[in-house]
Amino acid sequence: MMAKPNALQAVLDRAKAGGDAPATPRPETAAPVAKPANSGRQGTKLIGGHFAPEVSTQLRIIAAEEETTVQKLLAEALDDLFVKKGRGRFARTV
Repeated sequence: MMAKPNALQAVLDRAKAGGDAPATPRPETAAPVAKPANSGRQGTKLIGGHFAPEVSTQLRIIAAEEETTVQKLLAEALDDLFVKKGRGRFARTV
């Protein structure tokens, strides 16, 4: 059975023999494409924080039990905080 020719070995052999290895073509780099803004998020700002994994799990469980979203639960919690601090209700879900 005949072995397959090894392209890498062929390049190494040519380089060892003094022959130039063929230049590898460089892929053309395309200009970055701007992503269209999600219309549902216009006029909003992302607020986040780092918490223990259990916090994420609890939020997702509560959201599933109440057939709502984590986003809506967070808006409710922020509204409660704003009221507690005398700032009124501001958090609206998208």
